[in-house]
Amino acid sequence: QVQLDESGGGLVQAGDSLRLSCAASGRTFSNYVMGWLRQAPGKEREFVATISGSGLSTDYTDSVKGRFTISRDNAKNTMYLQMNSLKPEDTAVYYCAAGDRGVYFTRKFKYWGQGTQVTVSS
Repeated sequence: QVQLDESGGGLVQAGDSLRLSCAASGRTFSNYVMGWLRQAPGKEREFVATISGSGLSTDYTDSVKGRFTISRDNAKNTMYLQMNSLKPEDTAVYYCAAGDRGVYFTRKFKYWGQGTQVTVSS
């Protein structure tokens, strides 16, 4: 089992940047594939980005490619999402998630954080 705690959300203007953090505790952090997902008001939760346990492999949804960067520091048990050139359509609650190796492809994460709100004004 792993516990996840997100931080770093806030209210910004379009074009600004934010960095989200996800602190993990519990079992060996590097064993987990990690990901970020988001849920906008009135919409279903959607995949944003994922990173392998080693950090060597990453994948993104098309709408954030070139703007967002997912990374992890296994020594600090922490994952990050650097978000640049933010747009109003990026407004959502962002969730940190973790799972076993297979979730890198399935996106069916097993463990979830509570979420952090990101609001981008135009």
